Amino acid sequence: MLKTPLNIVTGPIHQLASLAAAISLMASVGTARAEIGPPEKPDLKLGFIKLTDMAPLAIAWEQGFFMDEGLFVELEAQANWKVLLNRVITGELDGAHMLAGQTLGASIGYGTQADIITAFSMDLNGNGITVSNEVWETMRQHIPEHNGKPVHPISASTLKPAVEQSRAKGERFRMGMVFPVSTHNYELRYWLAAGGLNPGYYAPQNGDTSGTLSADVHLSVTPPPQMPATLEAGTIQGYCVGEPWNQQAVFKGIGVPVITDYEIWPNNPEKVFGVSQVWAEENPNTHLHLLRALIRAAYWLDENNNANRESAVEILARPSYVGADAEVIANSMTGTFEYEKGDVRNVPDFNVFFRHHATYPYPSDAIWYLSQMRRWGQIPEAKSDDWYMKTAAQVYRGDIYAKAAKSLIDDGLMKAEDFPDFSQDNFSRPYQGELIDGVAFTPRQPNAYIDSFDIGLKGTDTP
Repeated sequence: MLKTPLNIVTGPIHQLASLAAAISLMASVGTARAEIGPPEKPDLKLGFIKLTDMAPLAIAWEQGFFMDEGLFVELEAQANWKVLLNRVITGELDGAHMLAGQTLGASIGYGTQADIITAFSMDLNGNGITVSNEVWETMRQHIPEHNGKPVHPISASTLKPAVEQSRAKGERFRMGMVFPVSTHNYELRYWLAAGGLNPGYYAPQNGDTSGTLSADVHLSVTPPPQMPATLEAGTIQGYCVGEPWNQQAVFKGIGVPVITDYEIWPNNPEKVFGVSQVWAEENPNTHLHLLRALIRAAYWLDENNNANRESAVEILARPSYVGADAEVIANSMTGTFEYEKGDVRNVPDFNVFFRHHATYPYPSDAIWYLSQMRRWGQIPEAKSDDWYMKTAAQVYRGDIYAKAAKSLIDDGLMKAEDFPDFSQDNFSRPYQGELIDGVAFTPRQPNAYIDSFDIGLKGTDTP
């Protein structure tokens, strides 16, 4: 646990340094406070899961951006995503590094019902799909090569022989993902379905939340840090997770990452910073100060073509943050990604924290998540296009983000060109590539998008 202090050492010299820091603090937030006002609640506890994409929180603390905003922040690692969400709902946490799907799932009543909002997207990309060495040997026989290395992106169709081998033995082919409403679940399902494998359906109206109805591949929840050990034990044959847990499998020699989410959908949205709507309404100034600090941290992470990433790696490697070897974290954080041992490839946008307007909460992000919830039965009944639009607008609060960003511009801490044009509606996320199956994402026509897939619920289908 970490808490931002004003004075962490004693002695005459350090007392002077602390006094200088305090004066600097008051000066730096003075302009913002004239517009925003002081934080209603300066002492905060924020939660996170031990993944590299919690980096904006760590950097906001380490670089003093929270302190600049008059915030005294305690960062606390959480056991799993369910615990994290529940503690935000109960108020034990003021906010948290959160799965984007959690904000939407809670708001529509899938699982725990609660009004959760986000005004900050924490990153783009950052996930991978890893399989066991045994599965990889079966897959590799069906993957074309160039100069002795597999050609990427790798289709899930090459996984079919391994799935069929399990079926022939009377066994289920099992893969792990981190949470039912996680990006990882939807990305893994997307990849499998694009390769002709059915990842199964949810039927919450019948009390079936396993997500395995009609499944060719059975998906189950495993907390991120436990993924490598669960794979090594043979409980699962593969998984989808964020870093550093794909690279950890390579370093341990227990598995091979076969595809990144950048290859599934370039510049796809990932985590968000979430708070309860009640908390946001009770602490509007605090919320804005938090956003200012997080925006500055994200900018620092991508500044000067990722010049600060090596420093970020050393910070994230600490036990209080991610707690993995710096070498493992650096494999993806510094613009590369290792597939098979020794097969290191340049992936400069594997982790994006600020570029491409990564931090803005675009409604199209929310609609893609909702479309996948409907596709796989977590939303068991058809909804109108208007319902998708209203739900996205309720949860993804670009209006709050814009206030924080404009205040940073007014204070001369950021430039207008760093942000989207706030005079526009900013509905669809820019700079995104094509999805791996070639199906065009049409966020303004979500039902037409859902109906365009070969595998998945359509129209008025129910699981």
